[in-house]
Amino acid sequence: MIDRKTLARMPEQQRAPIFEALERFRQMRVVPFDVPGHKRGRGNPELRDFLGERCIGIDVNSMKPLDNLCHPVSVIREAEQLAAQAFGAANAFLMVGGTTSAVQSMILTACKRGDEIILPRNVHRSVINALVLCGAIPVYVNPEVDRRLGISLGMKREEVEKAIKQHPSAVAVLVNNPTYYGICSDLRAIVDMAHRHGMLCLADEAHGTHFYFGDDLPVSAMSAGADMASVSMHKSGGSLTQSSFLLAGPGVHAGYIRQIINLTQTTSASYLLMSSLDISRRNLALRGREVFRHVRELAIYARDEINEIGDYYAFGQELRDGNAVFDFDSTKLSVHTLDIGLAGIEVYDTLRDDYDIQIEFGDLGNILAYLSIGDRVQDIERLVSALSEIRRRYRRSPTGMLSQEYIAPEVVTSPQDAFYAADISIPLEESLGRVCSEFVMCYPPGIPILAPGERITQDILNYIRYAHEKGCQMTGPEDPEIKRINVLK
Repeated sequence: MIDRKTLARMPEQQRAPIFEALERFRQMRVVPFDVPGHKRGRGNPELRDFLGERCIGIDVNSMKPLDNLCHPVSVIREAEQLAAQAFGAANAFLMVGGTTSAVQSMILTACKRGDEIILPRNVHRSVINALVLCGAIPVYVNPEVDRRLGISLGMKREEVEKAIKQHPSAVAVLVNNPTYYGICSDLRAIVDMAHRHGMLCLADEAHGTHFYFGDDLPVSAMSAGADMASVSMHKSGGSLTQSSFLLAGPGVHAGYIRQIINLTQTTSASYLLMSSLDISRRNLALRGREVFRHVRELAIYARDEINEIGDYYAFGQELRDGNAVFDFDSTKLSVHTLDIGLAGIEVYDTLRDDYDIQIEFGDLGNILAYLSIGDRVQDIERLVSALSEIRRRYRRSPTGMLSQEYIAPEVVTSPQDAFYAADISIPLEESLGRVCSEFVMCYPPGIPILAPGERITQDILNYIRYAHEKGCQMTGPEDPEIKRINVLK
């Protein structure tokens, strides 16, 4: 791994090849007889006025001067090489289908139909979607749960080791680094265990971009020796929504990864997204250490101020136990709300509706305010003031409130077999004991409450009803009102 000070001094990291090529292209005044059909905005003036001429003028198609994402040989290839260098990876791939696409490409690279993959159950739905696509069999390691906070933690080392010994033919182990709440497992130890047994180690780093550029933060996947990692550059890295990186170590064949990516990723890649990745990588390589030091300081300040209010609990490093919470991402601002008698989703809605503050998400017991490179002290102070006022105005007894965020699943059949099996739609209240053939989740964070192939229990039904009543955004089923659910015949 390149030292960050050394990285910032590397002259090549000051380049942004895709951005530079687009700037040269703009100056050429090329007459377009190709797609997109808006022809630099002339055919859609409302869109041009909304986005601006500069933006819509670089919404262009692949051509020789601008390279091609499906088979990059020039400026896109250079941008990927610079990203690999910046992240300490052997190879990096620009992803324009979001980190969902990166996660799915990572798993499809590692797994084929019938292969076993060891993973925690509190994964994003994109992981289980990938299992539906490739037919791999999940071996779940149920994460530890913090009963007070109602959140799932990381995987214990001994639980991972037990799963590996019980399933020696598994091809990979997948780790969340970190979870949505900032919880990290012992990634280095898990990588070592996987490699000693001939397995790949994959990391979902949707919320860990800053690990590669910050001080006093948890270890990144590439530093820990993982084989592949999916990185949401658009979350904490500052690129445009839907742009991400897939990183790979030296033990995975880059050409095969590219073939897998091209199975599902668009052949009409957006140069807006790709240039945003290019520019944002340069920004983090040159200024990331300074930027994320500031973000971390903001989060620490916010936690202290929120905990001074009373009843709220903004949790942090004190959760660390050396195993299930091996480390904690100190840039995360997660706040437990049940002691003021409000579910996290209720605080989330109140902040938006009454105070014009949009936070990342609220679940049954917690909220997450996502801090990153664009936040300011005055924004933190406004959030703290609003939380204080919400406590004063709405505080009530927490008696009878449901807090559990994680329910261990009973897996009956593989996600692929259940998803494609003959099924029927029945009323939700009649589904107890049946096997689900679709997803049910609160989004965000997008961790399934139910996934295809899992049995519907009373605890699950109680959770769905309660979350729906509290106002959580429920997604997944064919029935948007979630009054009916698809189950195996």
